[in-house]
Amino acid sequence: MRFTATKPAQRVAVVAALGVGLLTATGCGYINAQQTTHTYSASDGIRADVGTLQLRNMLIVSSGTAGSSSSASADAPGRLVGTVFNSSDKDETLTLKDGSTTTRLNVPKHGEVQLEKSSSPVSLSKTGALPGALATVSFTAGSTSQDVQIPVVDGTLAEYRQYLPTPSATPSGSASASASASSSASASASATASR
Repeated sequence: MRFTATKPAQRVAVVAALGVGLLTATGCGYINAQQTTHTYSASDGIRADVGTLQLRNMLIVSSGTAGSSSSASADAPGRLVGTVFNSSDKDETLTLKDGSTTTRLNVPKHGEVQLEKSSSPVSLSKTGALPGALATVSFTAGSTSQDVQIPVVDGTLAEYRQYLPTPSATPSGSASASASASSSASASASATASR
């Protein structure tokens, strides 16, 4: 059976009905949000911006376990992993405090510091939360300070076992991190901790 629209108004109505039908059938619609417009962390770590520095995939690997005493696991040492990017035209210093420990990390202009690849890890004296929870770490870059909630994981997942701090781990007195600049030159960044 063939349907023929004879009037222009009928033709417009048929085309509109077909368009709505196709949009509905394909799952497209005006009320559906586009996922590409939402910023989110696509990994276990979180993202945050502190001044001109960008913290990406940040998480704390703790030697505590979720099944043990909550105070013992929250007091267990931890290691901060993730990447710090500096998109500005000058070197920046990122200062982080986790209670009793203060760590300073030098990030070169247009460079990055990958904390998990650092020869001396950024160690935390106390994780501050159980694995599976969020620990608060204070970050300062320039005149901007921000408290960031960072997820805490343990060695349950194989990819994090290599970052577990040793039981005798103390906050790092001096850490050296390799930084790569966007101009394909390599720079050396250092992180120093003071109490």
